[in-house]
Amino acid sequence: MRRSQKVSFKNSDNYELSAVLELPADTKPYAYAVFAHVFTGSKSLTATRHIARGLTQNGIAVLRFDFTGLGESEGDFADTNFSSNVKDILAAANFIEENYEAPKILIGHSLGGAAVIFAASQLDSIKAVATVGAPSEPEHVTHLLRDKVEDIIELGKAKVNIGGREFTIKKQFIDDLQSKDMFRILKELKKPIMVLHSPQDNVVQIENAAKIYHAAFHPKSFISLDGADHMLTDKMDAAYAGDLIAHWVKRYIKTPKPELLKTDKSVVARLGSVGYTAEIRAGDHGLLADESEDVGGDDFGPSPYQYLSTALASCTVMTLQMYARRKKWDLESVTVHIDYAKRYVDDCKDCPDKERKIEVFNKVIELDGNLDDTQRARLMEIADRCPVHRTLQKTVEINSTLAE
Repeated sequence: MRRSQKVSFKNSDNYELSAVLELPADTKPYAYAVFAHVFTGSKSLTATRHIARGLTQNGIAVLRFDFTGLGESEGDFADTNFSSNVKDILAAANFIEENYEAPKILIGHSLGGAAVIFAASQLDSIKAVATVGAPSEPEHVTHLLRDKVEDIIELGKAKVNIGGREFTIKKQFIDDLQSKDMFRILKELKKPIMVLHSPQDNVVQIENAAKIYHAAFHPKSFISLDGADHMLTDKMDAAYAGDLIAHWVKRYIKTPKPELLKTDKSVVARLGSVGYTAEIRAGDHGLLADESEDVGGDDFGPSPYQYLSTALASCTVMTLQMYARRKKWDLESVTVHIDYAKRYVDDCKDCPDKERKIEVFNKVIELDGNLDDTQRARLMEIADRCPVHRTLQKTVEINSTLAE
């Protein structure tokens, strides 16, 4: 199964909606989530992508899709409204249930946050709801229409510039927003809800989060996205939100005990047919290795060469402290910096054709403590005697056999 899949599904009006299903890189998802993007936005926005990544890194699959008439989805945006957005979310949930399993999580950004609250009230499978920068009343979005509201009411429709793009908004859109009572829905919802909002949000003010929080029943949580803008254009803010949501939902969704890699050797690593994210089991410790995004990886963990540098650095600091403690020298702390710039994907281009070897590690050592020059000089000698250092300087024999 591919980690990121382009999919599509039909909504209640028989329009084809475009979507991307993001799957965890190294494990089977323990839950599925549906993500609803901002008003006039798309599934490809920075916030949408990085919130989804925060969830997939924690074992949750995410379906992010384009509402009718937006992004790559069919239909005319001018004919849509808040009610049709809710129906699109229900269609997305139905697609997930029919093809995988019923979704347990709904996440919505801005007006999408209001829409997932309404959708959650109609989906028994939903165990947790999260909103990001959501208005407390769907009608709040009309402030984006500014001075065009009167024209829309009088003429039946008008063109409105939102985020540098022109959209046609019809009177039915405003009428539909005004008919929605979100506080009634919140009081009847009685499902765990997390409200994430930035105090610096200039599009949907923080007071909206307070109203949503007070209207909802417990269990409910509020997270301040301090310093973030409404669109979460800084990917670190979006990733933070995704990571928080992923950890929060584990209180309400049972997570399976992970299946651990097993081996009678000291280390085992496993990689599937997609990407470079490798699962590692080293003794009782689970790790990930990966490559950077610019060479096709996801950067979920250190690269193989970074792990090699890590082995040398950690072995050096341990060896120095063991020696200093045995001598009762005042070595308060030791820090080792390794400079090694090679990347595995570059170094392995000709792996089958000719021998490749690591050439130079530059090791910079900081010794902090009340040490004299003689002690420092001796510690520098000991630094080159750590077991990993000596192993790297030897001609290493590696025997490869095919498992039965």
